[in-house]
Amino acid sequence: MAARRTVSAKTASPEKAARLRASAKARSGPTAREARSLERRQAILDAALEEFSARGFEATRLDDVAKRAKIAKGTIYLYFRDKESLFQELIRDMLTPIIGTIQNVGAIEAPLAVLADRLVDMFVREVFETRRKDVIRLMITEGRRFPKIAEFYYREVLSHIIAAVRAILRRAAARGEVSAALADFPQILVAPGLVAIVWSGLFDRFEPLDVRAMMKTHVELLLASRKAS
Repeated sequence: MAARRTVSAKTASPEKAARLRASAKARSGPTAREARSLERRQAILDAALEEFSARGFEATRLDDVAKRAKIAKGTIYLYFRDKESLFQELIRDMLTPIIGTIQNVGAIEAPLAVLADRLVDMFVREVFETRRKDVIRLMITEGRRFPKIAEFYYREVLSHIIAAVRAILRRAAARGEVSAALADFPQILVAPGLVAIVWSGLFDRFEPLDVRAMMKTHVELLLASRKAS
């Protein structure tokens, strides 16, 4: 039996050698230098979230972000072009992961009550009980004054969430679970989540809100209104 030949990066063609090196790198994980770079980038994003949350977009200075991240200000420019691109990347880094989660829930063939229950639990666990709610609150307060940021948020995050929720509602309407008109306004289904975020920032110390219970009650009312019609 002929001995098996092992192809190495040295003996392979340039294209295959590049693929072999890339595959080996993927298996071995990031180098120490790459790991430090990723840690520094995350430190900048964490510091930016703290500064933006405390001061708002306009008043935040990159000097303060750098100081909080314990780096030189010039280091920020190795990762982000300017303050706006830093804010945009903060949005992308924190909020785009939940898009896939919502889309995965939407792909499940189940009654709307079941899917809505999962979405509510996901929102409370992955958004409301995390710093993601601070990013959304920032968009609510800053989006009107900075339309480019609002446009970015809509394009990168909100439009995908609306499309996923609309698809869920359209299938539910086809099954007769909700009015077909509801699919035209998926914002109605998710509105209590925004109310909860605004409420928590302004009034929670006076009257704490049971977010999960409120959102599930909202879904029950939507379903009950269809049964009554």
